Amino acid sequence: MTDSDSDAVAVVLDYLPHGRADDDRPQYQKPSLVYALGADDFRLYECVLSEDADLSIGDRFALDDDGIERVRETTHDDVSGGARSELEYAVDAIVEADERRFVDHYNDAQPITLRLHQLNLLPGIGKKLRNTILEERKRKPFESFEELEERVAGLHDSRSILVERILEEVREDDLKYRSFAR
Repeated sequence: MTDSDSDAVAVVLDYLPHGRADDDRPQYQKPSLVYALGADDFRLYECVLSEDADLSIGDRFALDDDGIERVRETTHDDVSGGARSELEYAVDAIVEADERRFVDHYNDAQPITLRLHQLNLLPGIGKKLRNTILEERKRKPFESFEELEERVAGLHDSRSILVERILEEVREDDLKYRSFAR
């Protein structure tokens, strides 16, 4: 783990008390581990737990916590099925808990190229909706998802749109442009 990770917080996606199934060691030799999602960078982690660690699905914890022996970054394909099924709920909870940060994505999104804007990376946002968002945010920055949807006709469930994009960035390793998952 690097120094920049020292204050990183993650959310438990799956808890494996007897380690990975593909670990051929006897069960008593396998350490407990969790699959987790970084709350800031949406990276996926596999964390080996110390014997006294007490974590459950949905718990938030610091990656440098005393109960964590080792942390390694992993991919969507390498996490457990349980972690994959919990992923959408975890991303939605992160977005809900930090609404201001994600509403600011609509306020601060910038052009990527002459033809492509960050807002166009969001599912269902085409040229017309993007231009309406850009016009509205010039008048006054958006304060909440509710206000965003009230002021931008045709934009429905702006929070779910962001969740869907974040999930795409977490699941796909070879995306050309990323706004959330590093």
